[in-house]
Amino acid sequence: TGICKTAADARSDLQEALDRLFSVCDDNGWDLMSSGTHPFADWRKQVVSPHPRYQDLVDRIQLPARRLAIFGIHFHVGVAGPETAIAVQNALVTYLPHLLALSASSPYWQGADSGLASSRASIFEVMPTAGLPYRMDNWSEFVRYMAALQASRAIETVREIWTDIRPHPDFGTLEIRICDGAPTLTEIAALAALTQCTVVWLTRLYDSGRALPILSPWIVRENKWRAARFGLDADLITGSDGSLKPLLTSVRELCGELVPIATELGCTKELDDIETIVAHGPSYRRQRAVFESTNSLRAVVDALVRELRTDAIVGAP
Repeated sequence: TGICKTAADARSDLQEALDRLFSVCDDNGWDLMSSGTHPFADWRKQVVSPHPRYQDLVDRIQLPARRLAIFGIHFHVGVAGPETAIAVQNALVTYLPHLLALSASSPYWQGADSGLASSRASIFEVMPTAGLPYRMDNWSEFVRYMAALQASRAIETVREIWTDIRPHPDFGTLEIRICDGAPTLTEIAALAALTQCTVVWLTRLYDSGRALPILSPWIVRENKWRAARFGLDADLITGSDGSLKPLLTSVRELCGELVPIATELGCTKELDDIETIVAHGPSYRRQRAVFESTNSLRAVVDALVRELRTDAIVGAP
């Protein structure tokens, strides 16, 4: 999209692009779908883009790069300055499991059920510089980190930092990259609203000098795995004593905290649609429900195609 002020603006921008794309696809007999993986596509049969950047990545990284037949939704949220970006990133990782579980749409990989809500999360993590971001104390530490990676030829640009969140100095944003591809614009807009409101909430906590909700790195890593494996059925670790809370409960508590900010930002409707995702089931549940009733992954793809075209959830349990 272009630069958008609200989730509704982003949705409108995407709808215009999709309408143009649907027209081209209809003329050529093609279908469109959006999910974290294609349920039965074989990555070995996919053609890598001829762009030199991607050819170089495949040559340098080999198998992990060639396997990347995966698809995600990225959100950029503007932040006031570099120190704010680092502080908010450190806290935002606490809520990555929420975004991953709500967007999880890749239960199938290479024609088989992976047993995960999001197989994409695990597939992508084997890439160098992917996965959870390192916790930085300040912007200077991030700059030194970037300089060392470039000096050692580990990366060429910030675009090769593939962490689940990354500051994007060129745009003045935090880029949140954790989400699977979402099948409907309603879900994309809901996730955009949740992401934007959470960043604004954490920014205001930081600006006011209040404590940010930061968990130990081992807890964050375990919670991300639980969200990838169990989706909304996961129990999150909430403290170093191993205390637990259902992820769904935590999602609802977070949304409740964000209501005043959503009202201020004009995205109350989109934030409310988080509950729509919960009520109908995230895509990983819906895909499995279609397969259970049809025993056909082609039927799963057909349902995903209809969902994107109609913006109506298909195959909910």
